[in-house]
Amino acid sequence: MEVRELADLGPDARRAFFERDAGIGEVRSDVRDIVERVRREGDVAIREYSRDFDGVEVGNIDVSDATERAYDEIDDDIRAAIETAAANIREFHERQVPEDWRDDFSGRELGRRYRPLDRVGVYAPGGTAAYPSSVLMAVIPAKVAGVEHVAVATPPADPMNPVTLAALHVAGADAVYSVGGAQAISALAYGTETVNAVQKVVGPGNKWVTAAKAEVRGDVDIDFLAGPSEVLVVADDTAEPRFVAADLVAQAEHDPNGSVVAITDDADLAHSIVEEVERQAGERERTETIEAALENDASGVLLARSMSEAVLFAEEYAAEHLSIQASDDEALLDRIDSAGSVFLGPYTPVAAGDYASGTNHILPTDGGAKRHGGLSVDHFVRSTTVQRLDEDALTDLEPTITTLAEAEGLDAHAQSVRERFDE
Repeated sequence: MEVRELADLGPDARRAFFERDAGIGEVRSDVRDIVERVRREGDVAIREYSRDFDGVEVGNIDVSDATERAYDEIDDDIRAAIETAAANIREFHERQVPEDWRDDFSGRELGRRYRPLDRVGVYAPGGTAAYPSSVLMAVIPAKVAGVEHVAVATPPADPMNPVTLAALHVAGADAVYSVGGAQAISALAYGTETVNAVQKVVGPGNKWVTAAKAEVRGDVDIDFLAGPSEVLVVADDTAEPRFVAADLVAQAEHDPNGSVVAITDDADLAHSIVEEVERQAGERERTETIEAALENDASGVLLARSMSEAVLFAEEYAAEHLSIQASDDEALLDRIDSAGSVFLGPYTPVAAGDYASGTNHILPTDGGAKRHGGLSVDHFVRSTTVQRLDEDALTDLEPTITTLAEAEGLDAHAQSVRERFDE
């Protein structure tokens, strides 16, 4: 990782920062085959793919009974940490539950009501690391929303990660299936002999999972398509380089294709951050993954000519995680609209949101924050508008409705109103 001046970045370098690619295009054809085969062959295909891709001979695909046992068997401190994180996540998401409402609009009684989805599927990643935190982040908002049946698919392992299983118990998952990758998304979307089909599939995953979500979208709803994790730290001369570097290294730990960026208008700070990143990266366990992420084209420490230029970069970058470590962080935040989750101040590390502060860590990447937010209770409810008009209200609207209906050539629409006043 090195310091680069933002103003000197050429078109290719800027493209690397602003056109981050989830990589799903390169696997889309293979994923389509997997999805269709699971759709046709069900459990047989799941077991074969588990053997080929995960190296695991799967016996019971439904492992729901294992979650409570795992909860009872894990260390007390881990159990307490899961419970604390779950309570904070639940408390935050309970504030998001929408309330039905109706108001009077001059005789027009109009309103909205909200109802939860019936069946939701959650993907909980495995692979190079287990993510019990992602279980909490996906299952709890669904249960808070009132979803009756939340099913979770997580990659098979021998043995399965007991902390993930315990988190599933705490979060309240109704069914747990030992299946990973694109085959899991297909199973949740279309159902198999063991896996019940759902209305919506949510949760993070690698490019195979993301490509599968793109493939099934339309047959079921999904949350959004997300790629490798990313962080942007906007810092001024008051920032502590150790803290900035720690957030960069922590995010680099996720994925060699992750994007980790810091931007500042202070040259001394920029070089200090690089020095700290190099020192801290060598001290972490996942050094190989970290170094790969730090060296890819979408990572770096950027030197801006001013904080205004840094803000413009941040808005265009639209970070999954935006950390602002500056003396007037609120003023900077007011100028940035596009970010998945924002972390203000030196004592708000991104890891707080990853695990336990209460906000959701399933967030848009690849500039998705320009279009939508992260996972929330909103993803698990549907809204219906409700209306009741009295005779006077319809009388007032009659000329507007009939005029517009006839302008559209829909005479029957106009007559459906007139009919109510004809003797």
